[in-house]
Amino acid sequence: MPENGTGLDRPHVFLPGLADDSPVLIALHETGGSEVRFADFARSLHPEAAVLSPRGLVLEGPHLRWFRRLSEGVFDVDDVEEQADRLAEFVSMALDAYGLIGRPVIAAGFSNGANIGLALAMRHPTLLRAVVAFSGMYPFADRSVRVPLKSLSVLLLNADADAMAPPESVSRLEQQLIGNGAHVSRLGRLGGHGILASEIGDARVWLSSLAAGSIH
Repeated sequence: MPENGTGLDRPHVFLPGLADDSPVLIALHETGGSEVRFADFARSLHPEAAVLSPRGLVLEGPHLRWFRRLSEGVFDVDDVEEQADRLAEFVSMALDAYGLIGRPVIAAGFSNGANIGLALAMRHPTLLRAVVAFSGMYPFADRSVRVPLKSLSVLLLNADADAMAPPESVSRLEQQLIGNGAHVSRLGRLGGHGILASEIGDARVWLSSLAAGSIH
């Protein structure tokens, strides 16, 4: 595994889209997940899209993550910011290398992957058109974000009893996004951490609406 994670030496999967103007899904795996498995999941959300699925480079025991945490639900925010910046560098280089410049770019992530996708959007607002966040939360702890996000649309899919992504953190996330101009759709459900088949269906519908221009 590369130590610096910059450039295209970061392990990743690329799946071409079905058309030259297909959107690009940046697939962001959960803690302990893999770029291979999550690439397949992202393709199920939007079968026509190109998929770019990078690997998180932080190890927690044997498990791959996107950034360090101090304990469950307590993030190393300096590392969140650093890793988001390194991911932005990789995505920018990959878009160029694979001939994807000019296409809409959408991050889709679960849990830790959702959190890095949200951090990526808030630190590099011109890079992404949208974020689909399954079981994500606010990634910056007590730090507020002041950045123009008027061109960003975000779908938040969360459960009401998720101890790993508490509702109060999701509410803070929603407030920060809306306060900076993002268009936010928040869908809640009963239960805990995870992804339900119904949420996959909701994400597909939302992505179709985004492509049709009914979400701005």
